[in-house]
Amino acid sequence: MAKKQDTYACTECGWTSTRWVGRCGECQAWGTVAERGAPKLRSVASSVPVDKAVPISQVPTDKAARKLTTIAELDRVLGDGLVPGAVVLLAGEPGVGKSTLLLDVAAKWARSGETTLYISGEESASQVRLRAERTGAIDDSLYLASENDLGTVLGHVESVRPSLLVIDSVQTIATAEADGAPGGPSQVREVTGALARVAKREAMAVIVVGHVTKDGAIAGPRTLEHLVDVVLTFEGDRHSGFRMVRATKNRFGPADEVGCFEMSETGIVEVPDPSGLFTTAHSEPVPGTCVTVTLEGRRPLLAEIQALVAPSPNQSSPRRTTHGLDNSRIAMVLAVLERKARLPLSAVDVYVSTVGGARVTDPSVDLSAAIAIASASLDRHYPRRLLALGEVGLAGDLRRVPGVERRLAEAARLGFELAIVPTGSRDVTVKVPRLGGLKVVEVASLADALGVLDLRRSAKE
Repeated sequence: MAKKQDTYACTECGWTSTRWVGRCGECQAWGTVAERGAPKLRSVASSVPVDKAVPISQVPTDKAARKLTTIAELDRVLGDGLVPGAVVLLAGEPGVGKSTLLLDVAAKWARSGETTLYISGEESASQVRLRAERTGAIDDSLYLASENDLGTVLGHVESVRPSLLVIDSVQTIATAEADGAPGGPSQVREVTGALARVAKREAMAVIVVGHVTKDGAIAGPRTLEHLVDVVLTFEGDRHSGFRMVRATKNRFGPADEVGCFEMSETGIVEVPDPSGLFTTAHSEPVPGTCVTVTLEGRRPLLAEIQALVAPSPNQSSPRRTTHGLDNSRIAMVLAVLERKARLPLSAVDVYVSTVGGARVTDPSVDLSAAIAIASASLDRHYPRRLLALGEVGLAGDLRRVPGVERRLAEAARLGFELAIVPTGSRDVTVKVPRLGGLKVVEVASLADALGVLDLRRSAKE
């Protein structure tokens, strides 16, 4: 039989062994036995840095001066414009308007006297030109190319020397330096990393479009979001013209800001005051409606909740239909209404929806939804313009929500007369504009809120 070779040796005394052991059998040293031929850690030689480290107070900031895109809603989300060398990732569902928005950004950037390069990997140059003519995004300082190779894209950057580079999209660009098909994790990581290095070196702002999966997450490796400086999400319902740009990561500004847009025949239009999009103007009071104010980032937005309660043909399994609201939260509100307010809702169909296709996830919508459902169930209305804020607990109590003063100021600006809020919501230390004719009523429970509006069942009922 062939004798086993000694493949392990002690790095201190040279003692050999056929298997690994933690302690050398000769010199009794711990952790010195290693496999022969195994790769050893190499020491990295130090090198002289090109730029010496300086105190942070002496670092110049002129190279990081922001420049506005002249689109106020986008500048709000970015934090007062684009920073030279910043890499921005804009993700969204197909057809939401990412390419249309960025083509408008590129054209307005070019009109300000800056050179702009737009690289399209999904459309030909002539197709992009047709869309630019429709939206009025034509300028001689806007350069356009249709490429799918990273090396060619970098060649265009060297020849054009733009201050803004738009890549549509990063999943369509490939490089021979990485394995896999275009759009794969290794390709996306390598392409984004190369663009980030060029952006920092040339002080060039880069905006890349990213695809999303069927779950709504950004396609590709999680490293993609770490490589970029800003991550923006373009949201919207394809059946509604309203669009919203939300920042989920921003190294140069707030990461909770939103910008509002509307899709029109001529392209993307800014909506500086979007509150009217999610409310309806009733000439007379209508049962089953209530308005709330949600906070999207730091911006207060009005949202109207409408409810309809109808007899159910199948009382053993009535329908619960929601649109724009969390179905589980509405089910919880219905249970609290029946248990704490004695409203018979277990055998009727209940439909709850928002106006204008708004999607509301703010817990402050609970109270307004409960008031709308109670009003629809009793077929009663309240004569004054009403606003309701508050999270409903399982015990029927009302919990405070953040930013109440900012929400009330927005309601007062729009002419509301009565606001129902949880007890202890007002913050006297916050300086806000006067609420004018808005009367604020604080209540401790859902039953108390319904009692203020005369929406509780009487003993006779």
